[in-house]
Amino acid sequence: MKREESSNIIDEKLAQRLVTEQFPQWADLSIEPVAFGGWDNRTFHLGSDKVLRFPRAADYAVQIEKEQFWLPKLAPSLPLTIPTPLGLGNPDHGYPWRWSVYNWIDGETAARTPALNKIKIAHDLAQFLSSLYQVYAKDGPRSGYHNFHRGSSLSVYDAEIRQALGILEQKFDVKTFQKIWDKAAETEWRNSSVWVHGDISAGNLIVRNGHLSAVIDFGLLSVGDPACDFAIAWAFFDSESRKHFRNQLSIDNETWSRGRAWALWKALIIAAEMTGSNLVETQQSHYVFTEVMEDFKKNS
Repeated sequence: MKREESSNIIDEKLAQRLVTEQFPQWADLSIEPVAFGGWDNRTFHLGSDKVLRFPRAADYAVQIEKEQFWLPKLAPSLPLTIPTPLGLGNPDHGYPWRWSVYNWIDGETAARTPALNKIKIAHDLAQFLSSLYQVYAKDGPRSGYHNFHRGSSLSVYDAEIRQALGILEQKFDVKTFQKIWDKAAETEWRNSSVWVHGDISAGNLIVRNGHLSAVIDFGLLSVGDPACDFAIAWAFFDSESRKHFRNQLSIDNETWSRGRAWALWKALIIAAEMTGSNLVETQQSHYVFTEVMEDFKKNS
């Protein structure tokens, strides 16, 4: 899953030039890097109420127009704020892809908010996802390479999982991990395809006053199996908030099993150093292993 980053790294100077030429109405606004802008895009503040997002690689660039088209259509049906596209920029001056202007959403990510009541966050997120899954989805983009197969069958990543397990066999209980994966991979989503966010993580949940107020980063949006959206149950929630999250969404055993497998997949490829991960992500993968094992033993 490691994606090669383009050598065309955009900086403030080039961002300012592109904005000035393509959006002259915003030419006088300051441009500063967002402190924690994520991996897929280079992100800048544009003034106090807007944000620029420049894809870092071709794999991420394909997501730009999808977000621009679908987010305004989804927003009226959702109970929380999502990004509002304000402009679509064109490649120029050596920067090779289209790029976006969005509104800036105030708040802090759940990942960077201490002492959160995770049951409250689980409740709010379950309500958001329930609403998302009820939006008419038949015309939406099917999951595939454009979103790294989030919403697709687990079989897409079977070879990658086995590679990671081989790398880690001296460090972890990989036999149990293999059992968890194989059990989930035997199942498939049997209902109609639904909208899938594709990257529900603590870094994409915006919190204000102790409550979830917004969900961001819809680059992996697609239509398919929602199980990948439930990986946060092991990557961020604890036992009690995980139970509340599942009950609120009435998730069946097979779908829950696949969600757990998605969480395990991400943690394994990070721990096996198969991605461009950092120390924090590696430490987080160990948390996922603990939560996955605990939940599997309790519910198997």
